[in-house]
Amino acid sequence: MAKDKESIPGGRWRRTAKVGSVIGSQGARYAGTRAANVARSKEDATEHLDQRHLEAAERMVEVLGTMKGAAMKIGQLASFIDTDFLPDEYRALYQEKLGDLRTSAPPMGWDKVSKVLEEEWEDPVEELFEDFEHEAAAAASIGQVHRAVLPDGRRVAVKIQYPGVAEALRADMQNAGMILRLARALAPGLDAKAAAAELKERVLEELDYEYEAQNQRSFARGYRNHPFIYVPDVVTRLSRRRVLVTEWVDGRNFEEVKQLPQPERDRFGEVVFRFYYGSIYHLQHFNADAHPGNYVLTDDDKVAFLDFGMTKQLDKEQIELEITALDAIFENDPERLRVALHDLGFLHKPERIDAEKLMEHVKVVGGWYMEDREITIDSDRVMRAMAAVSDPRSEFFDLMRRENLPANELMGRRMEAGVLAVLGQLNATRNWYRIGREWWFADEPATELGREDWAYFERRGEKRTRKFSARVP
Repeated sequence: MAKDKESIPGGRWRRTAKVGSVIGSQGARYAGTRAANVARSKEDATEHLDQRHLEAAERMVEVLGTMKGAAMKIGQLASFIDTDFLPDEYRALYQEKLGDLRTSAPPMGWDKVSKVLEEEWEDPVEELFEDFEHEAAAAASIGQVHRAVLPDGRRVAVKIQYPGVAEALRADMQNAGMILRLARALAPGLDAKAAAAELKERVLEELDYEYEAQNQRSFARGYRNHPFIYVPDVVTRLSRRRVLVTEWVDGRNFEEVKQLPQPERDRFGEVVFRFYYGSIYHLQHFNADAHPGNYVLTDDDKVAFLDFGMTKQLDKEQIELEITALDAIFENDPERLRVALHDLGFLHKPERIDAEKLMEHVKVVGGWYMEDREITIDSDRVMRAMAAVSDPRSEFFDLMRRENLPANELMGRRMEAGVLAVLGQLNATRNWYRIGREWWFADEPATELGREDWAYFERRGEKRTRKFSARVP
C-alpha cells in the first residue's frame, strides 16, 4: 500500500532520520558537484553549483514542511536569521526558500483536517458557518488556517491542528539530542536539563489551542483600541483544544512590508519592538515567538499580531532584577552588573567571571538598545550578536562556558533574538535605547508612536512611573 505523502512521520527515530537523510544526501550531492566542477569551465561550474544549491534549498523546505512540528519550526527560525555558514551568494536563496515555511508551508488536504473538526465540534461545519473554505489560506508548523464566515457575517480564521502533529511534536521533544543541541546553541554553560524542561513545557503548550485562546484574549483586552497594535478577538464558543477560531484580519505580510519605503519599514520595526518588549512592562506578559509570519500590516497602518501559542508571564521581581542589570550597564558599573546577573541566575560563580569582559559581552549582544543614539539594525549587527552567544569561534566563548541561561529566561532570550533578526531584515533605524527608557525609567516618550502609546495606557489608568524600582547595591 502506498504511503500517504501528507502523513506526518510520528516516531522519534523516524523523524530524526528523515532530517539527517536530507542533510546527508544533499551534502553528498554538493560534494559531488564540487568534485565534478574541477573539469568544468568557470561558467559551467557556477551554473551547476547554483542548481545544486537551489535543489538543496527546495528539498529542505519540502522535508521540513511535511514533518511539521519542531523540525519545521527550526526551518522557520532559519528563514529570518542571517546565517554566516552559507556562502554570501547563496544566503538569500536559502532564506527565500525557507521563508516559504512562514506563510505557505505544504498544507494538508481537507479530508484529513475535516476529521479534526468532526472530532472537536458536535455540530457539522455547514451548520456552524455560512461559508467555510476547504483550501487552506496558510499553513504553519502545527496547524493550518482556513477562511470562514459565521452566520452573523463575521469573517473568521479557523486554525486547525494537523492530525498526528501532537504525537510528532512530543517525539521531537523526547529527542534528547535535539533538545541538547538547541540548548547548547543558546548558551554552552546552560543547565541543559532545566532548559529542556522549560522548552518542552512552552512548546507543548502550543498543542493546546484553548490555552492559546486564553493568551490571545488576555492580549486582546490589553491592547483593545490601541492606536497601532491590534490583536484579533477569539470566538470562544467555537474554540477547542485542536481548533482556534479568531477574527480574520487582512493585511500585508512581512515580505510585502520589506518592499515598503525605509521610513515605513522603520515605523513597522518600532511597532514590533514596542509590542514584544512593551508588553513585558505593561502586561507582565510577552509573546516569545517573534517570527514574521505572526503579524501583518493592516490598511489603517496598525500591526496585527496573530499567534499567541508561545507566551510567558513574568513576575515583578524578575522584571525588577533585569532593570537593575540594565541600570548597571548604563552606569558603566561592571561589578554591579556581575552582581545583578548573579541575582538573575546567569552566573553560578560570579567571582570567577571577569567583570569587564562580561560587560563587553553584554554590550555586544544587546548594545543595539543600550546605546544612546540612532542605530540601524543590519545583518552584520544581527550576526555579531548571534555569534557572541553561540559561536565557539567567538572571543567570548570561554566566558559563555561559565555562564548559565536560567530556564525562566529561555523564552525571553528567544524573543529578543527573534525581534533583533526581524529588525535586521527591515534595516530598521531608531534610538532603541530612548524607547526602552520609557519602560525602564519612566522617561518622556521618545517618538510620536511613543506619545500615542503612553496616551493610550494613561487613558486606561496606567501611570508612567517607575513601577519596577531598580534595586541599589
